[in-house]
Amino acid sequence: QVQLVESGGGLVQAGGSLRLSCAVSRRTWSSVAIGWFRQAPGKEREFVCVITWSGGIIYYSDSVKGRFTISRDNAKNTVYLQMNSLKPEDTAVYYCAATRNIGTRTSEYSYWGQGTQVTVSS
Repeated sequence: QVQLVESGGGLVQAGGSLRLSCAVSRRTWSSVAIGWFRQAPGKEREFVCVITWSGGIIYYSDSVKGRFTISRDNAKNTVYLQMNSLKPEDTAVYYCAATRNIGTRTSEYSYWGQGTQVTVSS
């Protein structure tokens, strides 16, 4: 089916930048879009952004709009999340996920990566 592997997480200071990668392996299941979600300790997993493989549709949550940029490299089957002007409240485990539906709900995504930790210090 589909495997997703996130990488690029780490520790940065407030105001810094980080670039996450999501490597997607596709066999017989073809996703329409790849989304990013994040989950902080004690909180529910929340939507961050999503991009279609065509690049024609992109959605950002209000909390990251203007600071984060999602992009994709179809030849490498990889989706990136460039995070700028990071804030301590951005601290969370970040997950990428694949969907055929496009949306902001976790239930709309069929496959998930293992997550990568992003920690922003003040």
